[in-house]
Amino acid sequence: QESDTSKQVSPSPSPVKHIVCFGNSLTAGYGLDLSEAYPALIQAKIDSLQLPYKVINAGLSGETTAGGNSRIDWILKQPIDIFILELGGNDGLRGIPLEETEKNLQQILDKVAQKYPAAKLMLAGMRVPPNMGKQYSEKFHAIFMRLAKSNKIAFIPFLLEGVGGVPALNQRDGIHPTAEGQKMVAENVWAALKDLL
Repeated sequence: QESDTSKQVSPSPSPVKHIVCFGNSLTAGYGLDLSEAYPALIQAKIDSLQLPYKVINAGLSGETTAGGNSRIDWILKQPIDIFILELGGNDGLRGIPLEETEKNLQQILDKVAQKYPAAKLMLAGMRVPPNMGKQYSEKFHAIFMRLAKSNKIAFIPFLLEGVGGVPALNQRDGIHPTAEGQKMVAENVWAALKDLL
């Protein structure tokens, strides 16, 4: 008798799928509670729609694309159905050569695709502050569009759309979103993510 009732309790026909948000402080929710970072907000939205997905926040503050390229091997030990790559901002702020940033991002995408060929990949576009120089800024932003196109993957044109450069939505450093800012970041991610679910 007992086993019958337990069957009724869990009618979910599909096992839970994993969405891994792999990034730097913008994903980790620097200066905020983990529940205020966009991966947690995406999880809340998914739960409200009763979709069978678990969102994993694999953000690490200060991460560069080179650091991410080393760390991804460890992340790949867990199952991945959807992979959101948000890295590059710290490279831009440090003026790391653009070719290096692009190469690292491509290698991360390659490693994920190799280990999980069925996984859906998504790339978050980034911009650097104007003080880095117009030419560098434009070339930097172009990296993400190019990678999204050449890999034929989902793309968020600019992760911080509507947040970047808006003092009220950023912490004192002017770089990291406030809890309100993260809500807008979550909307930007959701706009690209919803079609993959």
